[in-house]
Amino acid sequence: MKEVKLYLIMFLMAGICWSCKEDAISDESIFKDSTKELSEFDKWILVNYTYPYNIVFKYKMEDIESDHSYQLVPADPDKSIAFAKFIKYLWLDAYAEHKGVDFPRMYAPRVIHLIGSGAYNSNNTYLLGTAEEGLKITLFRVNDFDPVNPSIPEIKDRMRTLYHEFSHILHQKKNYSEEFQKITNDDYILNDWSSSTATLQIAYEKGFVSRYARKEPNEDFVEIIARYVVYGQENWDAILKAAGTDGAAKINQKFEIVQNYLTVSWGIDINELRRVFETRLDNMDKLDLTHLD
Repeated sequence: MKEVKLYLIMFLMAGICWSCKEDAISDESIFKDSTKELSEFDKWILVNYTYPYNIVFKYKMEDIESDHSYQLVPADPDKSIAFAKFIKYLWLDAYAEHKGVDFPRMYAPRVIHLIGSGAYNSNNTYLLGTAEEGLKITLFRVNDFDPVNPSIPEIKDRMRTLYHEFSHILHQKKNYSEEFQKITNDDYILNDWSSSTATLQIAYEKGFVSRYARKEPNEDFVEIIARYVVYGQENWDAILKAAGTDGAAKINQKFEIVQNYLTVSWGIDINELRRVFETRLDNMDKLDLTHLD
């Protein structure tokens, strides 16, 4: 038995020696230089997102970043370029113009993840975006966007989603006054906001700026910020008119709390932020969404 073990050891040692003689050490590292594999878009992202804003912009859908409860498809690269350009121009650069570049660099999410399709729910609704604990914003339905003939209303809808989700990040870091919720506390209806009986007109009359705002106070709070900044004064006036005397009074009460919160907690002038956004939106025709610059 000892002889058998000895032969086995000698055989293994011979094999090791043979392998060492046959396998020459390669000069090529097993760790590939990722910079050699970067596309022009990847390089553009580094210059326009990662270096100035410390953001990883992911346009290639990653399983680890995706919600597996939905059937999702990746974003089209050309449409991802368009998204990357107008998101930076109308959101990051807008905040940087108003507050300085350090503000979005510090508080913007570390990851923006694009998904080509929508995330559809069983109640006939779908997600346009989600925010996760201040670290990541996911944007859906990228493939529905037309970068060649973009419509301003669609761009506004996309930006409302982004301002909405970023406002979640702000209130998660610094909470707003409890007085906000008390104004319409009895009219929050959770997921029933999407039911056929919970119409937009009823939402206005009860003091909400959208149907979705009736879901719960946090959604109500960020909807006010996003819709006020992105859709402009004409739309805001139309909401107040449709809300009637009681509804408009409640919306105005909420807006006063929102405005004060942004000023005191973040040094943000919501009217100035809206002016910056609108000026940039007016100049969208100068932004080429189909090519990298």
